[in-house]
Amino acid sequence: MLKALQINATRQRQLVELERHKQAREIAAMHAARRAAHPNPLTRHGRQVFSQSDEDGITLEILRRLEKQNGLFAEFGVGDGTENNSLILLATGWRGLWIGGQELAFAPPDDSRVTFRKDWVTSANLLDLATPVASDISALDVISMDLDGNDVFFCEQLLQAGATPALFICEYNAKFPPPVRFTVDYDPAHEWQNDDYVGASLQSLVDMFAKYNYALICCNAATGVNAFFVQTRHLAKFNDVPGDIQSIYADPFYQLIPQIGHPKSIKTIMTLIR
Repeated sequence: MLKALQINATRQRQLVELERHKQAREIAAMHAARRAAHPNPLTRHGRQVFSQSDEDGITLEILRRLEKQNGLFAEFGVGDGTENNSLILLATGWRGLWIGGQELAFAPPDDSRVTFRKDWVTSANLLDLATPVASDISALDVISMDLDGNDVFFCEQLLQAGATPALFICEYNAKFPPPVRFTVDYDPAHEWQNDDYVGASLQSLVDMFAKYNYALICCNAATGVNAFFVQTRHLAKFNDVPGDIQSIYADPFYQLIPQIGHPKSIKTIMTLIR
């Protein structure tokens, strides 16, 4: 009787795992279809390694075209350090800064290539937080912003202070398609309530970045979460990208692929950041 119960329990676990993999394959296929159907060919490079969705592949392709093989990054909003937009940079030899209010799942050693600052980001402390690895903010080559609220204000503050990254990645509120302009009111105590009062629309981000000679070149088509901006002087390297915002915008599809393959290991990440 006991053996029969054990066999049944094992079978149930196998069925659950099979269903999870089936769901993962279905969502992955939908993501691939969204990339293939999108009018911006740059989205085809989308691939997930450490990012929440397919941002990693887009980041690598943009930096390849910009001939940026390594450099210095700052990422605002890094979760627990196991899933973000700059782990892929660390994996390719970059160094940089992580800033966020959440504890990391591990403690980077003092001699690692990433410095972590745990703090609640406001306009009052933003610039101080951004410069522990670069006394001159203009030394940052990549900036990624995902703080679920005041992002557009922080991006502009960094640009006003002299930041000139080759690539600027910022989360956008994809509920609002172009030409809709929307931003939350600046609030230093803002906390996302898992609703649509978050961040800024893509049009509002494009308007702001244009003031500092940055142009939108991509949104990640799989989920419609992150927008990618480069300096306008580099647009010739992206002449396959459509020139109108409507053809770059990606609508929201916030279905993330469940874990496929081996689970993430802290040891892997610790190895990469040395």
